[in-house]
Order: sequence, then structure tokens, then C-alpha cells
Amino acid sequence: MFSDLLFRLRSLFRRNTVEAELDAELRAHLEKEIEKYVAAGMPRSEAARRARLALGGLEQIKEHCRDARGISFLETLTYDVRHGIRVLRKSPGFAAVAVLTLALGIGANAAIFSVVQGVLLAPLPYREPDRLVTVWLNNFRLKSPTDLSYRDFLDWERAAPPFEKMSAYAWRSFDLSSPGNPEHLEGREISSNFLSTLGVGLALGREFSAEEDRNGGAPVAIISNGLWRDRFGGNAAALGQSIVLDGVETTLVGVLHPGFRFGTDYADVYIPIGQRKLVDANDRTVHDVMCVARLKPGVSLSQADAEMNAIQENIDRLNPETEQGLGAKILPAKEPLVGDVRGTLLLLLGAVGVVLLIACANVANLLLARSAARAREFSIRAALGAGRGRIVRQLVTESVLLSVLGGVLGLAAAKWGLNTALATLAADLPRSDNIHVNASVLFFALGVSIVVGILFGLAPALRSSRANLQPSLKEGGRGSAGGQHRTQSGLVIVQVALTLVLLAGAGLLFRTVQHLWKADLGFASQHILTFQVGLSPSATKTGAGVRAAYQQLLDGIRRIPGVQGAEITTEVPMTHQVNSIPFWVDSHRPASVAEAPRTLGFITGPDFLQVMRIPLIRGRFITQQDTINSPLVAVIDSELARTYFPGKDPIGRTITFPQVGDYRIIGVVGHVQHWQVGFSSPFMQNQSYVSIYQVQDRWMTTIDTWTWIVVRTPLDASIVLTEIRKAVYGAASDQTVYHAQTMAEIVSESMSPQRFPLILLGSFATLALFLASIGIYGVISYSVTQRVHEIGIRMALGAERRDVFRMIVGQGLSLAFAGLAIGVTTALILTRLLSSFSHLLYGVGAGDPATLVTVSAVLIGVAILACYLPARRATRVDPMIALRFE
Repeated sequence: MFSDLLFRLRSLFRRNTVEAELDAELRAHLEKEIEKYVAAGMPRSEAARRARLALGGLEQIKEHCRDARGISFLETLTYDVRHGIRVLRKSPGFAAVAVLTLALGIGANAAIFSVVQGVLLAPLPYREPDRLVTVWLNNFRLKSPTDLSYRDFLDWERAAPPFEKMSAYAWRSFDLSSPGNPEHLEGREISSNFLSTLGVGLALGREFSAEEDRNGGAPVAIISNGLWRDRFGGNAAALGQSIVLDGVETTLVGVLHPGFRFGTDYADVYIPIGQRKLVDANDRTVHDVMCVARLKPGVSLSQADAEMNAIQENIDRLNPETEQGLGAKILPAKEPLVGDVRGTLLLLLGAVGVVLLIACANVANLLLARSAARAREFSIRAALGAGRGRIVRQLVTESVLLSVLGGVLGLAAAKWGLNTALATLAADLPRSDNIHVNASVLFFALGVSIVVGILFGLAPALRSSRANLQPSLKEGGRGSAGGQHRTQSGLVIVQVALTLVLLAGAGLLFRTVQHLWKADLGFASQHILTFQVGLSPSATKTGAGVRAAYQQLLDGIRRIPGVQGAEITTEVPMTHQVNSIPFWVDSHRPASVAEAPRTLGFITGPDFLQVMRIPLIRGRFITQQDTINSPLVAVIDSELARTYFPGKDPIGRTITFPQVGDYRIIGVVGHVQHWQVGFSSPFMQNQSYVSIYQVQDRWMTTIDTWTWIVVRTPLDASIVLTEIRKAVYGAASDQTVYHAQTMAEIVSESMSPQRFPLILLGSFATLALFLASIGIYGVISYSVTQRVHEIGIRMALGAERRDVFRMIVGQGLSLAFAGLAIGVTTALILTRLLSSFSHLLYGVGAGDPATLVTVSAVLIGVAILACYLPARRATRVDPMIALRFE
């Protein structure tokens, strides 16, 4: 069998040698037969004739021998490819247009697939990622999975969960003051087995030990590879040295591999989570910890979910005041990373598939038009004995060749387009660093090219193979083009319908962004600068020190020329930072804190309303007199007042925040859009404000890591920020300014769920419109060529040029209107997919009449332009020349 395979391969790659050996063998057989007949007494000429008759036709024998090798299909394919290349070289204009059209369609598909593959399909870069899960608390009242408290994690860990390993992590930021210049760094608190749970190692050093991962353990840290190279020059001797984090000397025990991250954000510093302060570690109402675990072999998600809910149910019984109403929720580790973008990407993949269908229809139209010119060629080949299957195979090979060439060019376009898109849209995509034109994308593009080549080439090939020999072989005979014209017209109608669907989707997203920009945010976003300050470690040792440090900073910033106001706050609107806390009003305490409603808690200063331009509806806002030594007061927003005090005056009523105390309501302010416009969540719908100067000392010493300063100024942000940095560094040289952004930039970023699909879907719709216009132009232009004789007769019988112009334009518009009728119906159905994603549409419905009318008008306008040139050409037909055309 192996020798047979070698012979077949030799026949394929050393064809001339094998053919020469076959000729020599046949000549030897022939000579042997001749000698036999000569020995019997025949003359040599007669012996040669009898020997040839006995052996049969030599060429037929050769064909049988070639068939026996089993490579005839490959040989035929090679011939078809060579012939196809020669045919395309004879029509460079047609080949260029077809290849470019396909390159646009295939390139767009390859680009989007590379995004889908990198974000959705590629496995997480950890050991056995299918066994990695994230574990959440499930709040049954809010119907939403949430973070857990560190105490919850410890209880889970002790209860023998269905996991091989289980670890906790939490977001944390640090101020690094040594070695080198002070710098603010993003980091994580992690449990000692965090990296081993993920199944990743370290470039240098070790993980934290169990002794280090507890309160009172030695201060240790693991740092990123980039920070190691930046601060220690990549020197392995850095292990064991100290770095100063938040004023604490911390020993460096490990360095991560380049590019390591878990989650969507990059971290430079990792410390043991067990060393957090007892006030954070023991409070079950502080939900800021996330959990990642590795399933035991053979344990399914549903089994683990059931076991974890049983564990949480037992914890509920032991802690009824805080845990009642909570369950557990287990999700694959990739799920939280992908989030809402999964549906958007699949929607875009479908949209770009529509673009490819339009491109295929265009090239199919080109092939149909070209087949009319090659009808005589096909008839001659059929007359010489070529079967219908042979002609179809040759034509499909030509179309696949076109498609593969388009795919190669499309891949180059996809790589360029992808790099350009990621430069501007990477922040809108999770796992964007994982998006590349890799082997998977190459195979995808190759597969699409072959399938597309067969798809758009098969119908023209089947039609061309049914050539009518007699009329086609007549000199000048053209046959009937009626059926072909109907096919081409049908393809154009489909193109117009699909283009309208894409335009409608892009139009709805465009209208959404318009509505978002005009929406009432509840505050004035212009002329506001936001930033955070890493306070000097010496100032964060006591609550009084933190208050004094912030007051000193605010006084310095307010003195800067051009600054109209400045204040501190724990929440900046339109950001993803959410301080969601439980509450109840008056004496309506729920059975469990977990069952209590939640409010977005703003801890801020007296000038916050003035800086943000938030309206005061009733009562008063907090003042300088509301201090740690005065009665606790709170301000609520209009939504909380409407929900919990309907038709009543909330002023003077009590709102209670567990673990903090009872607050007297002194005012009502307007509702602020926090996460993004149109996004509603039970965590952010109710909003409340308390004075930062009434926060207890035990919380005040930790509040600086999530406190912002907002500044109102009409001046250029970069100029003001320079002066702000001087004020901050002047107060203490080891303080840092970070996360500086204007409020306008924050609002713009909040629109990323709509902006990302709008840009891509708008690009696809524009491309589809371009291809559809080419399709209409091609069909009308071909129709004019076919009807030259008819037009000549009409003009000879007295038809005016404007009549001919209207006739040709009317033909194109009839195709456009037919496509519009189908497209509008299809759009009304498919655009509902957009409305099924609650974050995509705002202020506009899926069947918005204004959008459908506008995109229909655009398509009609493009159709008129596409028909204009062929119509002008038709009006210039000379009747005398046209009548001699036949």
C-alpha cells in the first residue's frame, strides 16, 4: 500500500518521467508483438499493423493507465486552474473588478471573524480553562449575581466546596514611592493560591504562602513583568528587595510572566488579600471580593451550582441578619469577561455576512454578463464532445480561482483594517490584546473563499453549460437573453433589499447616539475635569488626617485662576465605579440586609451640586456645618423619593445604612445618569448623598483609594491640570495625580456599547451601498448593450431622447423599488434584534419610520445615480448604426 502511494505521488510530481517510462513500456510491448508476427512469416509492415490492432489504440491505453494511477482528478484540476488563469489574463478588467469586489466582502468577514475568534472563541490562556469558573453571590430579590464579602469567601472555602481549588481577588490601587519616582499603580488583592488556581506560573520567585495570606502576615508583593523591567531593569536580584507601597515597606517575592492578566484591566502589583484590615475582612455587607475556582474533574456546572447553593443556604441560617435571601451563582470564567459584547459581535458577524452575499451577487452578475460573450466558446466545446459536467467544473474552478485571489487580497485588507480599528476601538472590546490575524483566521478566509467561489459561480456555470448549439454557433447569433436578464435583475433586487437592512440598522444606531448626546444626564457635563489623588501615606493614618489632607488640596485647587469650583466625591457619574449600599427608610427594616433595597451612595462635600450643576428640588444640601460632631444627615434623589415617599414630603424622615447609622433626610436632588444613558439597574436607580466629613474614622482611612476630585473650569483642561499637579505636589511631594479625564470624555466613553457597533455597522452599510450601486449600474449598463437594436428602432420611429432616458432610469428604479419593498419588510423583522439588546437602542424603536424613510431615500438616490450613465449612453445611440447591429 505504501509503495502504491509512492507511485501515485511520483506520477503527480514527476509526470514527464512517468509518461516517458509509459511510452517506453508501450513501445517494448509493441515491438515484442511485431517480432512475434514477423517470426510467423509476415512482412514487417503487416506485422506492425497487426500488432497495433492486437494491442488497441495506444492513446486509449495511456488514458487507462493514467486513470489507474488515481490522480486524473488532480491532473484535470491542474489543467482547469491553468486554463482559468489564462482566461482571466485575457480579461484583466473583469478579473480586477471581481477580485476587488470579493476582497471587500471576504476581507470584512475575516476582520470580524478575527475579533469573534479572539474575544469569544479563543480559550483563556490558563491550564484547562474549561474547568475554570467564577463564583458569585446571587441576590434573589435583585435577580442579579453580585460580588461577595471576604467573610463569605472564607466560609465557602471552609465548607468543602465542589472545587479542586478556590481563590479570591479584589481590585486595589497603590501608590508606589520607592524605588524611583512616586507613581500610582493598579493592583489586586489575591489569595495565596490564586495563580495556582488559574494554572499559571511565575517568571521569577514564588506565590504567597498561607502564613503571609492572613492578617498580620509579612508585607509581600508580586509585581508585573513590565514593572519589574521598569523599576529593576529586569534584574533577577530584585527578588527579596523592598518596594514602598502606600508607605509600607513590602518585600518583592515574585515576578509574573509578560502579558499576564486576569480580567479586563491590567494590574502591576499583587498583595495577599488576607492582610486587609479587619474592618474590611469581617464586614459581610462590604461586597468587593470576586471568586475564581477550578472544578474538580468530572463535576459539571449544574452540580457545582447545586452544591454551592446548599453551602450558601447553611450560611444564611447561621447569619440571618446579613445573608438571608442570598444564593450562589457559578459561571464559566470567560462569561464575565465577554459580557454584553457577545451578542453585539454575533450581530456584526451576521451583518458582515450580508455584505459578502451582496458581493457574491455582484460577481455572479458579472459572470452572467460575461457568459453571454462566451456563449460561442461553450457551444464549440460542447460540439467537440465536452460534457455539461466538464464545462460546469471548468467554470466553477474559474470562479473559485477568482474568490481565492479575492481572499488573499481581502486578508491583507483585513489585517490593515483590523490594526486601524483596534487603534481606536480597543478600549470598547474585552480581550482586545487577543485579536490577531492568526492561523484560525487564515483557514476561515480560505474556507469562505472556496465556499463563496462555488456559491456565486455555480448558477452562471449551470446556465452557461446549457448552451443552445445551433443559434450560438451562427455568426453574430446572440440567442435569447430574457432568462439571463431576469436572473440578473433578481440578484440586484436581493442586493438592494439586503443593503436596506444594513442601512436601517446603522441608521437606528446613529439615531440612538443622537438621542444619547441630547439626553438629560441630570448634570452639566461641560467644563468639568475629574481626577484622583494618591494621598501621602502620612496623611492616611487617621480619619482626621485624611479630612485635613483633602481640605488642604481643595483650598489650593480653588485658588487656581479660572477654577470656578472643586469638590471631592466617591462617585463620578457615567463611570463604572458603583458604591451600592443597602438601606431602609424609617422603621421598615427587612428580615435580612441582603433583602434590603440598595442605593448608589455618593460620599461628597458641600460644593458637589454647584460643581456638577445638579438641581436641588427640595430642602437643602449638605454644608460645612455637617461634620463628624453633628447629627447625621443625608440627601436623596428624586427617584428614591418617588419610590419610597410617594406623594409625601421626605424631609425629616429617616434613612438607615447598615453598619453606619440612621440619617435624617434634609433634601431632595435631581436623578443622575450614572453608568450610561438609558441603563437602569436596582444598584443605581436610587441615589443618596452623605457628607464626607461625617464618615467615621474607621472608614475614612480607606476612602482615599476610591475618592475623586471634580473641578469646574472653562479653561483648557491640560492647562488647569498642570496647575493642579503643582498644588498637589506642593502639598506633599509623595502624592500622585492619576486617572485625569474631562467629564465630556467620560460621557463619550459611556456610549461605547453603541459607538462600537455603529462604526462597524455603518462601515458595512456604506460598503453594501457601494456594491449595490455597482450592481444596479452593471445590470442597467448590460441591458442597454443588449437593447441597442430595440432602442435604435424606438428612436427611428420617433421616440425622443428624454423618453429613452426615462425608460432606462425607470427600469433601474423598478429594481430598486422591488428591493425596497422586500428590504423594508425584512428590516422590520431583523432590526428587532437590535432592540433585543437593551444597551444598543435608546430613544428609538426598531421600526422607526424616520429611519426607514431616510435610508430608503438614500437607496433611491443611489439607484438614480447608478442609472444615469447607462441612460445617457442609451440616448446617444445612432439609429442607423443600431439598425445595422444585426
